[in-house]
Amino acid sequence: MKQQPIHGLAAENYLNEYRKILDNMIDAMTRAPLTDSISNNFIVQMIPHHMAAIEMSENLIRFTRDETMQNIARNIISEQTQSIANMKAVYATCLTLINQQRSVNAYENRINSIMCAMFSQMKTAMSDGNINCDFLREMIPHHLGAVRMSQTALNFNVCKGLVPILNSIITNQRRGIRRMQSLEQQCRVR
Repeated sequence: MKQQPIHGLAAENYLNEYRKILDNMIDAMTRAPLTDSISNNFIVQMIPHHMAAIEMSENLIRFTRDETMQNIARNIISEQTQSIANMKAVYATCLTLINQQRSVNAYENRINSIMCAMFSQMKTAMSDGNINCDFLREMIPHHLGAVRMSQTALNFNVCKGLVPILNSIITNQRRGIRRMQSLEQQCRVR
């Protein structure tokens, strides 16, 4: 990362906004209206997850001058906006697929474990005043959470329209994770 760390008020403002977005995401995901449809449950929890990534990326763009980081943030905004649109497009159809209670319980147990780990990692992500590095440390567990949630959903009976969306989330976010991990290693070299 070529940009010098942003210290002082700008870094504090960035971090405060990140924490607010994270708290809103946690609240929306944990209070999502769950039903006996795993497809529904995935969608109503993943949309606020994606919305948070968009807001976190917009927050980064407000502060960074680093072109690489701006491109990463713009890509997250573009991919996750499209993913939200795709989920909304199949939502009504997916809502009609009802799962057995045993499957719903097993799915929710796994998802709750993934979400708890993700929330914890995002809350405790190291902040050193370099918002570019901070963003990477915050967004990597966010993307990992989406990958794990999508992989979990694929292990259950979900509506056909949701399957390509889940595969796209896994593919796109794994690619993003690899790119961000590569850049995050540069943060540790300093």
